[in-house]
Order: sequence, then C-alpha cells, then structure tokens
Amino acid sequence: MYTGIVQGLCDVASVANEPGLRRIRVQIGDLSAGLELGASVAINGVCLTATEVKAGSACFDVVRETLNHTNLGALAQGSRVNVERSFRVGDEIGGHILSGHVVGTVAVDAVEEGENERNLWFRVEADWLRFLHHKGFAALDGASLTIAAVDASTQRIKVSLIPETIARTTLGSVVQGDQVNLEIDPQTRAIVETVERILAEREARSEGKMPSIRTPSAPI
Repeated sequence: MYTGIVQGLCDVASVANEPGLRRIRVQIGDLSAGLELGASVAINGVCLTATEVKAGSACFDVVRETLNHTNLGALAQGSRVNVERSFRVGDEIGGHILSGHVVGTVAVDAVEEGENERNLWFRVEADWLRFLHHKGFAALDGASLTIAAVDASTQRIKVSLIPETIARTTLGSVVQGDQVNLEIDPQTRAIVETVERILAEREARSEGKMPSIRTPSAPI
C-alpha cells in the first residue's frame, strides 16, 4: 500500500527484455536502505516486487499484462520515474491510500504553464471518467493529486501542480501526448458501480424485465 507521496524522482539504469517480461533496474539511492528482496515498491504508481537490491539500485520484473496497461513499457535507460516505498503502519499518510493497481494510461491533452504552477489536462476514457469528480482525487504516475476540474463534454480532467510536485515528480516534465498511469479511488468506484447496479435493477423491474425480489414476511 502507498500514500501517493512520491519519495524520489529516479533514473532508470537499464532495461532488459526477457521472454515474457521486461527487467528494469532503477537507481533509487537512499531509498534502497533496508529494502529487502520481495518488498513492494511503486514505480510510476505501479506496485512492483524488488527482485534484486544492490549498490543503491533495485531491479524489478515487469510482466506483459503490466506492460500492456501502464507506461512502463516505454521506459528506456535514462528515463526518470517516480518512486515510493510502501508505507508502514504508523507512518504519516500525507496523500491518499493507494494500492498501486493502475487501471490504464491517460494522455496529456494540454499543458498550461503559470507562475509557480503547472496545470495539466488529461483525456480519460468514459469508463474511468465516471469515477472522477471535482475535488476528488486520482493518482497520476503514482502522485496523489486533487482533481481541479472535470470537463465531461471533452472527457478530460485537470490537475494543478505546485512547485514541489513540479520539481519532484515526472509530472513536472510531461508534454502533450505523453502517457501517464492512472489509479482511481477504489471506494469511489465501488460506490458508483453499486449505485449504477441498483438503479439498473430498479429500472428493469419497472419495465417488467426481471422479477421483483420479495422480502420474506416477518413471523407473527
């Protein structure tokens, strides 16, 4: 589990393609202290398992399923990635609870540069847009961010970055067309899907398309 507070903007040291997977080594520096084999680390928001740790670097095996649904397949030597170690019970949670389970990637649609801020617009598939709302949150490349605006007509969301986020994450350098990993709030998703299911069942009953569910009579 993670909090969406990126701890390091780190360099990819090497990328090696193996049968059915890609092996990525990241120079994580001091974040390697105490990191054990099998530990979970978020790389651009994707929960990965450390398969080797040495000399301030860690290696991760990325299987085809992950490559198909995240931006990790585009990494090359010299790429920079957001890194967060999993949080421990008792740690301060400064962002939001994340699992590192990315639903897919979203494209940077527009970049608005301002004084001490950077506004990013992302185009989001309709299936995921319904779980995102103004002042809600989303994790983008593993960074927990508040949604500043939602434009349903163009299927876009906007986030506003402060100087700290600009300097410490990949989002400070993305450009139009770049793909960024998206993780949505699982609680919001569960609520929306439950409400949608209940409304659909109610409509189906009113149209006679499914039998009504009778509540057993209470014993006398």
